[in-house]
Amino acid sequence: METAKTKYMGDLRTEIVHLRSGSVITTDAPVDNKGKGENFSPTDMVASALGSCMLTIMGIAAREHNFSIDGTTCSITKIMTDNPRKIGEIIIELDFAANSYSNKQKKILEHISKTCPVALSLHESVIKNVTLLFE
Repeated sequence: METAKTKYMGDLRTEIVHLRSGSVITTDAPVDNKGKGENFSPTDMVASALGSCMLTIMGIAAREHNFSIDGTTCSITKIMTDNPRKIGEIIIELDFAANSYSNKQKKILEHISKTCPVALSLHESVIKNVTLLFE
């Protein structure tokens, strides 16, 4: 079953429709690559997907182990390289200050930060610099 349909809208912009929900995402080329930068770029979405995936899988684990990550935030920084132009590094800072965690819960969250599906799907040359802040 198809996941999404993407249409090129012109002027370095695409529109993506999630087929199951009808949700729409618009992308633009970034300013540093001849675009307007008025929406997420495709590489912004890849970097953001890493943070969202970590939080989603952490939420599943928290639910299964009877604790909460509600209120946790994630800051994402994408660093591009040249020759070839690609994502060279993604810096993720997860802030868990909204809750208190046991050492076991922290270990679960740390493990997930390295093993979520998006992290495992990214090429090994992409540096994933992840910091978990618990205090």
